[in-house]
Amino acid sequence: MKNDIRISNWSELQELLFRDSYDERLGRFRSAHIFRGLSDTNYALKTSLMRMGGTYRDLERHLLRNFRKYAHRSTSSGDSVWSLLALAQHHGLPTRLLDWTYSPYVALHFATANLTKFNIDGAIWCVNYVKSNDYLPASLKTIINEEGSNVFTPHMLDLECDSLKQLEAMVERRFVLFLEPPSMDERIVNQHALFSLMSNSCLLMSQWLNDHPELYYRIIIPAELKWEIRDKLDQANITERVLFPGLDGLSSWLKRQYSPKEMHEGDEPGV
Repeated sequence: MKNDIRISNWSELQELLFRDSYDERLGRFRSAHIFRGLSDTNYALKTSLMRMGGTYRDLERHLLRNFRKYAHRSTSSGDSVWSLLALAQHHGLPTRLLDWTYSPYVALHFATANLTKFNIDGAIWCVNYVKSNDYLPASLKTIINEEGSNVFTPHMLDLECDSLKQLEAMVERRFVLFLEPPSMDERIVNQHALFSLMSNSCLLMSQWLNDHPELYYRIIIPAELKWEIRDKLDQANITERVLFPGLDGLSSWLKRQYSPKEMHEGDEPGV
């Protein structure tokens, strides 16, 4: 793919994860990039809604409507569709949202957590979410600029459009926006999470990014480096026990921690 950079060691990886992170205006290191880690370089930036297959575009509104109806004790009738989408994505409903993180090490965790993929190269997508706002429709760009923010909250997005239908009606250009969810639980907080939201549910983000190569680079993690990276992340406490607080995360971490280096074919991944 365009902008692929294959690393050869841990030190080179650190340089790339924090590339261009110094902000001269602030005199501080404040990266304009967000990250998504994948255990297999062949994986596209495909949403859980897309992975349903079939007529998934027509199913989106039905999924969301029924989620709101049956999850009423966990939501309120006044919740915006954007808050509802974030909550639904967080709990596993297929949506057009895609998970990202501000933390390069959290992304690195997800690229190296699946032991059954240790014989396959992984990847970290690094996207300049600040520059991506240049492609927003004028009305959304105005909201971002007036707020002095680089990402949307559900409230900010509601100021201009309060439905998926309205979002897709903004046909000035194809675009992506980034949505920061409410701090619903420790998992959202610990993963330093945010979501991408494409203007059209059928628009594959990786294809859109390839049309805008100035917005991203992709770090390729060779299979032979995964064990070293995984062990160093564990020592730095970047584990399921931290990122998925609770007994499920603890169990996943322990299972992976004590798994032999040579996994038997067909074994299940830790997470």
